[in-house]
Amino acid sequence: RSFLNHTAYLSCYFPNSQKTDIKDLRVFWQKGAVEVVHEVNYGQEKHDNLSPKYINRTKMDMDKWTLQLLNAGIVDEGQYKCIIQQRDKGSPKVIHTSECLLHIIANYSQPEIAWLHTGELKPNEYLNLSCSSSGGYPEPKQMTWLVSRENTTRTLTHHMDISQDAVTKLYSVTSKLNITVPKNTLTNISCLLHLGEQLGSLVSVPLGI
Repeated sequence: RSFLNHTAYLSCYFPNSQKTDIKDLRVFWQKGAVEVVHEVNYGQEKHDNLSPKYINRTKMDMDKWTLQLLNAGIVDEGQYKCIIQQRDKGSPKVIHTSECLLHIIANYSQPEIAWLHTGELKPNEYLNLSCSSSGGYPEPKQMTWLVSRENTTRTLTHHMDISQDAVTKLYSVTSKLNITVPKNTLTNISCLLHLGEQLGSLVSVPLGI
């Protein structure tokens, strides 16, 4: 995983137990079947075959056998393959291959609750609220509402509208809540954006009514 516009680190997982000299090895990184991301040819970096979008965006740490991909974007997500060949009589032979999957993360804004209501609130009327968050990636799992009165909290799940920016590929999400205005009881309403198991959740500032 790598944050959007940060450096992504892709490992070759090459133990080099034979302590082979880098000058006897060729190292290729490729994305999918056709895009060459980085190439080190017997100790020298080679740029002739690189896919244009990776030129000047990669660095190879030969001590750790790790490729740094600078300014990682959402288009860089996907499967990368590292291939290591050793100089041999005739053509070089492949001595190691490994693959890794790159996921990009962009932080969502803190969810924000807005009133969709004009005029005075009266008990037992309906209160319309929306909760929104934007600028994140990947697509979130769910948005839930927490309605707390006295010692009880109800969790409500409503439809979440999702839109994706055509250029940046970042997501914006909105959910709406329609509840009766509480009588004589302080009610706190929050909304929670669930980003998935490993990314956790974001919570709004509670709204007190």
